Amino acid sequence: MANDVIDVEAKTSGERLIMHVLYGLHTLAWFSGGTFAVVALIVNYLRRDGETDRLYVDHHSYMIATFWWTVMWLVLLSPLWLLFFVPGMIAHGVVLLWYLYRCIKGWMRFNDRRYP
Repeated sequence: MANDVIDVEAKTSGERLIMHVLYGLHTLAWFSGGTFAVVALIVNYLRRDGETDRLYVDHHSYMIATFWWTVMWLVLLSPLWLLFFVPGMIAHGVVLLWYLYRCIKGWMRFNDRRYP
């Protein structure tokens, strides 16, 4: 388990703060109807392209993958809303809880300087 803890190259506190803000935006996406997640996703793509530190690249990729997997499951489960309201509500609730879990897990691992 200790193998995934790494010594991060010299990053400024501002660069770490940006990652914390991005995780925060993804985590609070529920309260904005997804707007915060879209803003964070755009920044994730922009920051990942110029990043050289593998830890940061992996965390950007983790947030991007979490977003797109969530969108895919929400779209695939959408017909349940039309056919059966309660199962649709439950299915989307499970997907959103999974999204929240992934955001919190990734954020905690980033804070500990561990790969997602």
